Amino acid sequence: MPSPQRPLVSPAWLAQNIDAPDVRIIDATWFAPFLDPLESGYEAYKKAHIPGAVHFDIDHVTDPEVTLGHTLPPAHIFSARARKLGIGDGHRLVVYDQNNFFAAARVWWMFRVMGVTDIMVLDGGLQAWRETGEPVVDLPTIATERHFTARMRADLVKTSTQIRALLGRTHPQIIDARPAGRFTGKIAEPRAGLPSGHIPGSFNIPGDQLLENGRMKSPDALASLFAEAGVDLSAPIITSCGSGVTAAITALALATLGNDLAAVYDGSWSDWASNPDNPIATGARS
Repeated sequence: MPSPQRPLVSPAWLAQNIDAPDVRIIDATWFAPFLDPLESGYEAYKKAHIPGAVHFDIDHVTDPEVTLGHTLPPAHIFSARARKLGIGDGHRLVVYDQNNFFAAARVWWMFRVMGVTDIMVLDGGLQAWRETGEPVVDLPTIATERHFTARMRADLVKTSTQIRALLGRTHPQIIDARPAGRFTGKIAEPRAGLPSGHIPGSFNIPGDQLLENGRMKSPDALASLFAEAGVDLSAPIITSCGSGVTAAITALALATLGNDLAAVYDGSWSDWASNPDNPIATGARS
């Protein structure tokens, strides 16, 4: 088993363990609708996926009472969705996607919020799997329903109310994973009608800077990146982005460095900027 401080597994590890009776594989491929993708994550899954993988759609496992997309659902809804995918208590979970951790990290975080500790992410995703010559299939996996117990961890998820209460404080630190132009307010948000800028006091480390050739950067490289941005890795951290997807990549990167307590602001900028009462900063971090 990989170390808890390095929650990533290689294609070689997965190939060696794929037939273990307690291993379950999750394909989390998801494409943001506002980017007008050519296909859905499920359509990509049907074309090619790792044998035995089930598809987890973050837009289907969401809170029906919230208008923001893919918001973390209540525990009973999450449990029901997990059961139908054949994911149950005692399973070792390996999650991957087909587009650079874009939703695999989000699904990793969601399961951790629901109390799952034995979950890992395939470093490099489906591309890395295929590059090693491992097989893919195109027939959807038929899952047998299993019992799943959710034990929600409120410490790993933050709301706008909690974020507002932190304004003006130095800790916890907020790391925004959006591109620099959106953070500074120089580039428009992709979601129509939403102003750009950032939560006052936030740090900006764009999510793509955490990756290299589709894989997570080395721990040393990640540590240097956070240090250069002025982030204190020994202090509490909250991650944010456009909606809470890329923020999970930051949380995953922090977990590889031993900090698996970073919380994600669910809804992130889509939630924050939609409320005119919330302050918005522009320019570089002050």
